[in-house]
Amino acid sequence: MALRSKTITKVADLESPSEEQFSQRKRPETGRYRLQVDRQTKASFPTYDAAEKAGIEIKSRHPVVHVAVYDATDYEIRVIKVPAA
Repeated sequence: MALRSKTITKVADLESPSEEQFSQRKRPETGRYRLQVDRQTKASFPTYDAAEKAGIEIKSRHPVVHVAVYDATDYEIRVIKVPAA
């Protein structure tokens, strides 16, 4: 006599909506201003001054890379230049 296995199926809970899971490809963007290094978004900030400060710090340590701040609302890109010494 062959043994039969019992199949259990899980019913989806429709009352609680599932939260969107973020991976390396898709991250939640919370701030309006996004810091881009070599055209890759690294962080987002609520104010331009905070994003510019982080960009200047990166640009002063690594003057060769392209650092910019992208405004997600006005669709503008402002390039960060090397601070004069």
